[in-house]
Amino acid sequence: MKIQLNFFESQRTTFNEQIDLTVQSLKAYGDQYDHWVFAWSGGKDSTTLVTLIIYLIESGQIQAPKRITVLFADTRLEIPPLFFSAMQIKRQLEQRGIEVHTVMAEMDDRFMVYLLGRGVPPPSNTFRWCTPQIKVEPMIKKLHEIHRETGNKFLLLTGVRQGESAVRDGRIAMSCGKDGAECGQGWFQVTAPESICDKLAPLLHWRVCSIWDWLKIFAPMNRHGSWNTQLLADVYGGEEAEEINARTGCIGCPLASKDKALEVVVKIPEYLYLQPLLRLKPIYRELRNPSRRKRKTDWQYKKDGTLSKNQNRMGPITMESRAWALQEILAIQNDINSKAPSESQKVYLINSEEEARIRELWRLNTWPDGWDGTEKRADEPFIQRHSDGSITPELFLTESDLSV
Repeated sequence: MKIQLNFFESQRTTFNEQIDLTVQSLKAYGDQYDHWVFAWSGGKDSTTLVTLIIYLIESGQIQAPKRITVLFADTRLEIPPLFFSAMQIKRQLEQRGIEVHTVMAEMDDRFMVYLLGRGVPPPSNTFRWCTPQIKVEPMIKKLHEIHRETGNKFLLLTGVRQGESAVRDGRIAMSCGKDGAECGQGWFQVTAPESICDKLAPLLHWRVCSIWDWLKIFAPMNRHGSWNTQLLADVYGGEEAEEINARTGCIGCPLASKDKALEVVVKIPEYLYLQPLLRLKPIYRELRNPSRRKRKTDWQYKKDGTLSKNQNRMGPITMESRAWALQEILAIQNDINSKAPSESQKVYLINSEEEARIRELWRLNTWPDGWDGTEKRADEPFIQRHSDGSITPELFLTESDLSV
């Protein structure tokens, strides 16, 4: 194998140098704020952020602010062992007297309720509603609440990490991570309001190999805090995590081609009982099909009276398909929990309150804005309408249909 020499390779920072840069950034900016707030998703980058900085404070390498608040973003869709790991670390933080809050979307905005109760189709690359709704917006709301409590600007610490090459290029704004970064973290970085907080990403320069070194080797050591991070490393692939450039998103993420992290988890003997989760992605794919959705088949106009460019668009999930999907997802949940080793290891994709709200929204005949449920099913024949006012008849429609 031919190896090409790279001048910049010799310029890469070591693990200790990366920690030193993190310390320098916190000394330079952290002292200006009495209150530090951590945005923590439970993933590898934000977990490294929280555990490392608490260690740096406890070891006297940086000065603690007057107040520390950790905000755990619970999307209700975390891979179960990742959630279990986060709960262990949450307890360790609370035992240290650190204030930890769980941040979650309002009931009607939660993924399963929005999907099955309101009938909004699964997110896609052209309609990516999930990250802002279940992760970013609830966090922004909580940040505003914190600001209202004191009226003072605080320092928001995030786990955004781009690696050295991206830092050199100045690329820190993104909606999905690269180099194994956490889903949506860059989006959150650029969305947090400057009016209530200033933002600092102390791990921006860290490479993914350094993240693994901290989580697998250093963080669990007594001298570094005895953090329970090994389970998190196992979720990402254990010893192979760095090689497969592992990253996690939601269970069965509709935007990912493969559930790499979940596929790794269900091969671990302790988590074989989670294999039914692999049935989620096919359900989401099925819900995108025309036979499962409604379609606008009449002329669509914009507010100014001109024709919309999005004629004959497919829309929400039919009531029948919502009921089918709910039944399938609850069956997955039941299959998992019937084999769960303990009560604490059970998984609730849809809890009892969420299921009740989904069924209530059905009784209220709830549809997304602009839809009322009287529209035709999307797989039925229709007249193809165009934004210039012309039409392309469907081969099997009669002339009486064309006169509509």
